[in-house]
Parts: sequence; C-alpha cells; structure tokens
Amino acid sequence: MPAEHIWNKAKTALVFYVNGRKVTDESADPEISLLTYLRTKLRLTGTKLGCGEGGCGACTVMVSRWSRYEGRIIHISVNACLAPVVSMHGCAVTTIEGIGSTKTKLHPVQERLADFHGSQCGFCTPGIVMSMYTLLRNKEGPTSRDIEMSLQGNLCRCTGYRPILSAFNTFTKPLPPDASGCPLGANCCQNKQNGCDNLVVNEDVKVEDSDVKNPCQYAPHDSTQESIFPPELLIASQQESSEVIKFVGERVTWYRPITLAQLTDLKEKYPRAHLVVGNTEIGIETWVKGHHHPVIISPAYVDELTTISINETGVTIGASCTLTQICRKMKQITTERPAYQTQPMKAVLDALHWFAGDQIRNVAVLGGNVMTASPISDLNPILMACESEAKFMLHSRGERTLKMDQDFFPSYRKTAAIPGEVLKSITLPFTTKNEYLKFYMQSKRREDDISIVNVAMRVKFNSKTRKVQTFVAAFGGMAATTFMSAGMMENMKEREWDESLQEDGIRWLAEDLPLTLSTPGGMVEYREALAASFFFKFFVHVKECLIKDGISKQVVLSVEETSTQVPLGGDYYGRLNTQTYEDVPAEQPADDPVGRPMKHLSAVKQVTGEAIYLDDIPHYADELYLCLVTSTRAHAYIRGVNIDEAIGTPGFVTYVDYRDVPGSNNVGIDKQDQVFAKEKVTYVGHVIGAVVADNNAHAQRAARLVTVEYEDITPKIITIEQAIEHESYFQPVSKMIQGDAETAMESCDHVISGECRIAGQEHFYLETQACLAVPKGEDGEMEIFASSQNPSGLQLNAARALGVQCNKIVVRVKRMGGGFGGKETRYNVLSNPVVVAANKCGKPVRCMLTRQEDMLITGQRHAFLSKYKVGFNQEGKILALKNNLYSNCGNTLDNSSGVMDRALFHSDNCYRIPNVSLKGVMCRTNIASNTAFRGFGGPQSMLVVEEWITRVAAVLKLDPEKIRAMNMYEEGDLTHFAQKLDNFFVRRCWQECMQRANFDKRKAEIKTYNKKMRWRKRGISCVPTKFGISFEENYLNQAGALVHVYRDGSVLVTHGGTEMGQGLHTKMIQIASRCLGVPHAMIHLSETSTSTVPNASGTAASVSSDTNGMAVKNACEVIVSRLQPIQSKYPELSWNETIEKAYFEQISLSATGFYRIPDLFWDWDRESGKIGKSKRFSYFTYGAAVSEAEIDCLTGDHIVLRTDIVMDLGRSLNPSIDIGQIEGAFTQGYGMMTLEEPLYSPKGEMLTRGPGTYKIPGFGDCPKEFNVHLLRDVSNKQAIFSSKAVGEPPLFLASSVFFAIKDAIGYAREDSGLSREFRLDSPASAERIRMTCADRFTKQHASHSTNEEKLTPWSIQA
Repeated sequence: MPAEHIWNKAKTALVFYVNGRKVTDESADPEISLLTYLRTKLRLTGTKLGCGEGGCGACTVMVSRWSRYEGRIIHISVNACLAPVVSMHGCAVTTIEGIGSTKTKLHPVQERLADFHGSQCGFCTPGIVMSMYTLLRNKEGPTSRDIEMSLQGNLCRCTGYRPILSAFNTFTKPLPPDASGCPLGANCCQNKQNGCDNLVVNEDVKVEDSDVKNPCQYAPHDSTQESIFPPELLIASQQESSEVIKFVGERVTWYRPITLAQLTDLKEKYPRAHLVVGNTEIGIETWVKGHHHPVIISPAYVDELTTISINETGVTIGASCTLTQICRKMKQITTERPAYQTQPMKAVLDALHWFAGDQIRNVAVLGGNVMTASPISDLNPILMACESEAKFMLHSRGERTLKMDQDFFPSYRKTAAIPGEVLKSITLPFTTKNEYLKFYMQSKRREDDISIVNVAMRVKFNSKTRKVQTFVAAFGGMAATTFMSAGMMENMKEREWDESLQEDGIRWLAEDLPLTLSTPGGMVEYREALAASFFFKFFVHVKECLIKDGISKQVVLSVEETSTQVPLGGDYYGRLNTQTYEDVPAEQPADDPVGRPMKHLSAVKQVTGEAIYLDDIPHYADELYLCLVTSTRAHAYIRGVNIDEAIGTPGFVTYVDYRDVPGSNNVGIDKQDQVFAKEKVTYVGHVIGAVVADNNAHAQRAARLVTVEYEDITPKIITIEQAIEHESYFQPVSKMIQGDAETAMESCDHVISGECRIAGQEHFYLETQACLAVPKGEDGEMEIFASSQNPSGLQLNAARALGVQCNKIVVRVKRMGGGFGGKETRYNVLSNPVVVAANKCGKPVRCMLTRQEDMLITGQRHAFLSKYKVGFNQEGKILALKNNLYSNCGNTLDNSSGVMDRALFHSDNCYRIPNVSLKGVMCRTNIASNTAFRGFGGPQSMLVVEEWITRVAAVLKLDPEKIRAMNMYEEGDLTHFAQKLDNFFVRRCWQECMQRANFDKRKAEIKTYNKKMRWRKRGISCVPTKFGISFEENYLNQAGALVHVYRDGSVLVTHGGTEMGQGLHTKMIQIASRCLGVPHAMIHLSETSTSTVPNASGTAASVSSDTNGMAVKNACEVIVSRLQPIQSKYPELSWNETIEKAYFEQISLSATGFYRIPDLFWDWDRESGKIGKSKRFSYFTYGAAVSEAEIDCLTGDHIVLRTDIVMDLGRSLNPSIDIGQIEGAFTQGYGMMTLEEPLYSPKGEMLTRGPGTYKIPGFGDCPKEFNVHLLRDVSNKQAIFSSKAVGEPPLFLASSVFFAIKDAIGYAREDSGLSREFRLDSPASAERIRMTCADRFTKQHASHSTNEEKLTPWSIQA
C-alpha cells in the first residue's frame, strides 16, 4: 500500500489507562505533555511540575507496557514533564493517586515514608514515592544499591535525604545490618532471634517514638496485591503490530510507524523532522526553550531499531533501544563472556551508571544520544574509541555503514548523516586479549549530571609485548564535538608502555587539546588538567593489566599507582545513621504531644499526593494565564515594545505593562522595586510586561513573540569586583568596631591578610513562585492565593499596586513547596503583575513561573567577598581582626541591609576576639536583586572566620581544632557587639561531638591512610556554630494568632506563620494541645490568611515557632481562663461537655493572641562603628559538627564518609521535625559550600538556569554515615516551652565538610612539597579541589586568565 494511503487510514485516537481507568481521546495534541494532561484534563494533581527538564523527578509516574522485544510487561519510571501524552498510547500510567490514599489505604511505600519523617514540604514526595514504587514492581526485596540508583533522578531540597533512605531501606531483604532503615544498624532486631521491644540507644535517649513503627514491625511488602496490567491493553498491544498511528494537534503532527520502510519513507519525506522516542532532548527544546517542531516521528515500535543482537565480533544495538535495555543486556554479556572481550560493555555500564536517573535511562535511546551529537555525550567517546560502526538507511538508496571516527561528528551538533537518513543501529565490537579499554568522566555532581570532561581510551599491543600497536583517545567536553586526540594517537604507536611514555603522552595531550579562556563551558585549566589526569589513570590501569596478564616485568603497582585504582570512599552502598534526643519527662501526660516526635501534620497527605499546593487549586471557568516578558539586557533604556506578532496568536487576551498599574508602580522594600520596568531595565530578567492568554501554552508562545528595542547603558556591573572598581554601592556602609584592631596588630606575633570569596546560591525550592488573583467584582476586592512566606507583605504591595486599601485584599497561603527565604520578598516580581492583570481583565489570572524563569528573576543568596587581616600570638590566640565584607546585592536593596547586618554580627562565629574592626559594603550590580536565604548573611561571614582560622593553624603548624577550642567564648563573655553570652553551650556541643565522632582516633587513622594514598586523601574537621535568633529589624519580632473552639469541642488554630515544610503548623498544634489540655487530633489548622491574622511578619529568621507559638499559647490561655470557673465548679465534665456548657453560658470561645520578643535593644552607630551595651538577639542556638571527606586528587571528586552533629535545641518541641530540619539545613549548606555555583555570562545573563546546569545535592551526596544528636539537659527560658529555633542555625555546620575537604587538600599539597596555608573559595567544587591540589598535572597548564587577558571569559561569578 502506498505510504500516503497508510497514513490516511492511520489510527488517530489515543487510548491508554490511568490508575486502572481507560482514557480515550479522539483529538490528542502531540504538544501536550503527559504531566499537563494529567493535571489539567484528568485533574490528577498529585504529580508535580518541578523543572520541566526531567532533572528533579517531581513529575515521576510509572508507565507499564507490553515489550515485544522482551515478551513481557515492563514497568518503568518516567518523567511526565517530558513524555508527550501521545507516547502513552497502549500504555498504563500509574500516578501517586493510583497506589494509595487517605480514603482507602496507604501503600507501604507511602506509609513508611510518612512514618520515617521523610516528607517536609512534600512537593517532591510524590515523585520519590513513585520511583520507589516502580522499583518494587520490578524487584521484590531490592538492595540498598538498587534503592539509591532508582532515586538518582529525584531531588529533595528539604530533608537531606537520610530519612527517605532509612524508610526505603526497610524494603531490603534481608534487612542489611550495615545499611538498614533501623537506627540501631547492626543491632536491629531483624538480625536477632528474639527481636526487640523498643529502640533505645542510651538509657534516657530515644531514637524513635511510639508513633513510628520499628522497621521490623512492618508487614512484608506483597507485590501480588499490586494492580494488574489492563487485559484490554495487553490484547491490543499484541494486535497493533500492524497498525500505524498518527496524531494531529494544533501545530504538530506525530507519526508512529511500525516498519523500517514506513519510518525511512517518512524521514525522507520530512528530512527536518526529528525522530523521538524518549523526548528527553526535544522535550526540553519544545517546552523549555520554545522551539517548534511541526513533524515528529516516533520509531519506538520499529522492530529493527529496538533489538540487540550478538555475534562473535560484537554487539549490534538498535537505535531505538533504551539505555535501561542496553544496561540490562550489557550486564548479561559481561557475565557470559570472557572479561577481556567485554571491556566496551563495562565502559558503557560505567558511563550509564552516572548518566541521568532511571526516569531518563528508561526512555532515552542510543540513537538519540548519538544523533544529538552533544560534545559532552558520555556514550559517543566509547563508541568512537572502540571504532564502532553506525548503520544508516535512506529510503531511496538503502543502507550504508560509517565508522565512528573523527569525521563522524564534523561540527557542533552535526553528524555525518545526510538529510533523510535514519540511524538503524550501532555495532560495538568486542576487544581482544591484547587490548585494554577504560572510560573516565567527571561532573559537578557525582550522580545525574553531565560530564565536564569525559574520555574513552583504548590501547592495543603487539602480541605479548608492551609495544603499542594502536592507541585511541576520544574526549568529550574538550572541543565543539567529541574529539579524538589525533597527534597523540599517532605518536603513541610503537612506543613501549613505560614511564617515559607517560610523560610524553601528557605533553602530546596538551598540544592536541588547547583551550582558551573564552571556550564555552569555562573551567579551561581544570579541563586540561582533567585530560592529563585521566591519561595518567589509564596509564596505571593498563600497567596493572599488563602485570596481571604476565606481560610486565613489574610484579605489583607502586603504592602511589595503586591509589589511582581505589574506588572513592569504597564501593559501598547503604547508609548508617543514628538520631538521638532526650525523651519527655516520665510525669508528662501521655496526651501532651510537646517534646514528642509527632509526625508532620501533612505527611500522609503529601505521600499520597493529596496535599494541595497553589497550582493544584482547580481552575476557575473564566480563568486566564499570565506569562512575563522580561529583559534580555542587563542595563539598558527601553526604546520600544512591539506586541503586534503576539496579538495574532491563538488564545491571546491582552498585554499589560506599567500603563495598566492603577496605583503605584513602585513596590517592595522602600519601594525600590517596580511592578513593571518603565524607562530602563537593570538586569537580565527585569519584568517589562506580561502577556495574558487563555492558557499557559498560549501565553508562553505569545510572550516569546513580544520584541523589545533597547539602548545599552554603561557601565554594566555584574561582579563584586566591578562594583568596587566603579564604587557602585548602596548606602549605608556599616562599620562595627570593638577595641583597637590596628594598634593591637602591631604587637601581635603574627599577622596574616587575605581574601575569601563565597558564591551565591539558588534557593531551588521545588515549587516555583506562583500566584492566583481572583477579582471579587465589588468594592475593588481581590482574593490572592500565593506561594509566599509573607502574606501580609504581599497584601500590602498588592494594595499599593492596585491603589486600594489593604482591607480590600485577602491573601491566602495553604502551604508552600519550600521557601528558604526566597519567598519572603521576591514574590513581588510575580504577584504584582498577576494582580494588575486580574484587575485589568476582571477575571482570575494565574501564573506559576517555570524553573528557568524563577531562577532568572527572583534572586539568590548574596555572594560575598572578604578582605581580612588577622593578628595572633605564637600560641594561636586571636588578638585582632579587620574584615571588610562586600556583598553582591543585585539591582535593588531588598533584604540586603539585613543580610549584611547579620554577616557583621556573625563575624566572630564562636570566638572571642578582643579587637575587631568590621566594614560592610553592599554592592549595587546589574543582576536580579538578591534576597533572603536560610542563614541570611551568617553562613557567609562565619565561613570567612573558619577560613582564616585554618590559615592561622597552618602558619603555626597546629590543628585547626586546637585554634578553635583555644579561642572559643566562655560563659558570660561579651560578643564583639557587646551582648553577654548566657547559657553558652557551644563548648558542650563541641566536646560531645568530638567524643561521639571519636575524632582523635580517626584523625590518626586518616594520617596513616594518607601516607599510603598519594592520589586519594581524607580529611576531617570539627566546626562549631553560634547563631543569633531574632529579626534584624526589631519591629518584625512580633506575631499574632486566632483560636476558635467550636461547640463540638474541636479547635481551629490560625496564626501568622506559613507552612513551607518546616513543620510550623505541626508545632503550633502541639502547643495548642498542651495549653488547652485536649488531644492534638481535636485541633485543626487550615491555612494562613490575612483575613484572620493581620500584619503578620514574614515566616523567616528562624523565629516563627518562638513568636507564633507564644501567640498561640497566649490565645489558648485566654480561652482557658474563661473556662476556668466552669472547670472549677464542674471538675467532672469532659472537655466537650465543658465547651457545651460554656456556650450556653454565653462565654466567648474565640480569642486572639499576640506576642513580641521582649528586651531587645542595641546601641550601634553605623557610621563610626561604635557599639554600646546591647541585647541584639533573643538568644543563640549552638551546635558542632565533625565531618570526614575523601577526595580524588586527580579529578577533584569527593565523597562525605561520615558526619556527626550535636545541636543545642533546648527542650525540642518536636525532635523528629527538628532533626529533619538539622539534616535538611546541613545538606543545603553542603550544597552551598561544595556544589552550587551560579554563573553569569560577562553580559549579565545567568547561565545556570534549571537542574541541567545548576546542581543541588542528590541522594548520592548524603553522608555515608549521618548521626544527629540533640544536646540533653538544656533549656531556654527565652522561647516557648524552653525550646530553641532550628531552621537556619544548622546550615553552617556543613562547613565541616568544606574544611574536611580543605584538610584533605592540605595532605595532597604536602605530597607535592607545597604549603598547607592556601586559599580555598566556596564552593569547594571539583574544579577548585583539583586545581588547589596543585601537582605536576596542573602545573604544566598555564593560567589562561593571566595569559589571555584580552579574551572574554565564557562565564564569571557574580
């Protein structure tokens, strides 16, 4: 039948199942993703949109289908944000709603995750649950390794991952003694004959409470109870092998051929059409970058492209074989064939282990990896190094075979394929007995990350000799294409594999792979050093192989060489962990929940996907969608805006800008922000206007068509250094002086000076900024639903923009999917345009920023530069400090004053410094206004302190811990800002942490280990923290609450704080339960609203439990005092009877509560720096952490082996929530100090937008052993029920990892004859670790920044 007739008769109805329910769609649009379809058409909102790139896993669902190749039903985890809904034809989709619910029964995965406190904000939770659920559908009783690999594609910003891994490790069979979910580890009762009754580590220290089941008490998971694959689909899947499918949408036509002839005919007819299976590349191009591909062809069901065959020479892999399918086959081959033959297969497995997560590996295919021609592809170097063959087919000509060599990728993103050709298969040959092959790669993050540099190297020797016959090295990340080092390959021929060849090879590499400062990707010196280091590793690997094969005269590798072959941290999976806290007093009533590890109120709703976030709110019938139009210039006048093209697009409603603002266009702190830019823009991403359309897709398409004419303004200031050069500062410049630092330094034994830089950090809350504004139709009223930490602030700014009074605006916040300070003020960039648009249109308007938009426009943690000078004596006593701090504030002031104040107040960390001179300078730059972030400016300034502490130790040749202990404050000391330290428990935390961590013994073991290991080094560090609790602005230290008691005795609590995962609402219910004397189950807390509690401060500064808790307590006490006469007169009455009687006696059962932090004062002259007596903070939260890390000196890779934390939290309100906060803050701080680095182009464009380019910690970054202990026998009279704040203080403890890494680098430098006194800026990225180790491989690469001053670098750090 002619091709056109085939497609005229093609099936056009989409048929698939969702959670057991059949879905038939006669007009399915190929441009709609499965995620959009689930959320908007089926109203299954449990599956979340986190990034749109397949990089966070929030959208994970399970897809089941019949595999013709495997002859069975397969279950795979999939990123719904990337999967076109039409690709689900014939499949069964299972979402979070389909496996368990609060209305029926929780699935064991859901139940255990909730029980182990593994969900905080909950936005990522459904995706994590579905990844684990899919694993269990495929493997009953997985190993710890299986679990961690299944979660590589999921991110969580709240928990720190430990409780999630603990929960899921209960599914392992048998429960491993070294990696169980049980906190007792090897002592778990599953490993004992008699079992156990409770979980007690010390006599009065519980690990878990009665609300949490012992892991051994869970019923075994029974996979036979899972839902079956729909029989109708099974029959249809087996019958549809001869039926083609075609879907025609608004702008895109999707073809699914089932024969190779049909496929090649289509491709020749539409040579520019993309072949799509997993859509992992085209999906990002379409939905993130806005590219349009009118014709899509899916070869997923063409047999010739989906099979893997083996013969005696190698393996032929169909182009549509998924990476998971390839992994499975490669593992089979490596077990069935001799090891010398399967080196290419092992290399592929090595590469794919680190390639993305299961969600991508399950759908991405070999052909897509090859044909996208990415210069950093992990597979292409292996294919090229093995001289693989690619088979192409053109319909009008037939097949041709090409060798994958240097000519295969002629230029950037191009292959040797001619238009219309289809890649049919790749043949990967086996290696011979005389060949050795190895693949190496290094990325920013250890898992689910693209390579910075990768290489596959293969050498073939003349028989039974060390003489090179053939050498191949194929690099990724070193050129615009996968690049073969031709000069080196030629020079290696006929050379003996000896030490002289090693030196020559590295020199030839440098000649073959020259990079320049402006090379895309940056990090040029590092990339060159990596190339050399990889060759050295390969050289040693081959040398070891030659020894094993009896060809080399050398008997064993040298100690130095052996260290290159040791797996980083050992080949170990599974996590050890312990969490201890003080149990409640024996006399405490059983129904008093304060101090008990009560489960997060929303935990069960979050693990079932039932928790409602802003974009889960059902759409109004006439609702519109907004998309922002933002600046593409960093500093320019706006000369014109053209919306003509946008107006003609489908669904376009209107365009809004400053002319539509009925009130004031100036909003934000001190009115420095604008709703819309009017005359000029001051950063890339500055909001100029917005398009309003009938839906999200139409709004985004129209917004891209709005054009803006600019006239650039100079200077364009991006970095702190540029701001200093141009004296671009916000006022005031603040000073803080205690004693006389300059004079004191004159008498010091030693004085050091230096600089330290701390990069910014993206909040990366999983739920982006979102807002829904609903005009009420009368009196200018508007109801606003927002994902904001500061509803009252949003209300005030919305009223200002609309020109109405605040009493006309109601702001409601149910919960947020994370905040971390990023939603305290920067909601303004979105909420105000939305309310203006809603006012103009008279209809509800919604907008949820894309991940890329959010990162571009909402600001980050402030980058800091410190210029310090420190004086100290020979014993190590710090006598004087001068420190000038510079912060990058961005284009407006926002919270920058408070951030700088916090930095100045924490410039001592935990140390008494008698003479201090500080200066804080806020730099005005042309980047998005930076803002609050967990810790404000405290972590930045404390990191500077610990940096110069390590330098002092290096000068005196002492351990940094000795310097820290020697200079630590004592009880009753005054800080440099004249606040007396009462109940100063840092030293107790320090000593207990050192003891629990067995610090001294491990320090000695590390020294022994490092003497044996030249290229692997370990380091250990103990770091204390002291964090002040209160807002910087005293008027913010207040809170309100409203408590209602209803006739049935139930209680409704409302307060001014917002829930973003930190468990605030849970703690408020615990407090109300104690104060009212009723079970917590009778108390409900629905939402935060400006209509119930007015003028509330933003939920920030770690004080929310203190202030809101006191306000709730105050309100409850008012009600209790009113009930007291009845209770005294009728003591026999129950709570419900008492309330009923009070009602009939006309007693008010509603009360407001209020609290302000008392007795805060300070006397500080910013201009002169003089400070009088003060009580700047209500109190301090203390802690200490010991961390041990191991680094690969040749690559800069690292792993955290163990972390021990001891925190003083007074009498914890809820130990499980507080320990979760400690672990989450620690992991976020770990990201700040080792991984996360926002980068900009010299023109001011942010380069790190989205999880593809910006890396937060993943599951694999969790310490191998993670122990958290709450200090016992402490109290705090300054806060509710003797508790302490926890949100921000633990974050800085992650610096223990930073300084453990620095310690390890110090050992490496000593081996190279270099000093331990060196500068290490934050983050301690793989690049910085590698280059700071400074060995013979780094020295030969000249500094590009020094020698190429006229070239513009590819990226800069703001």
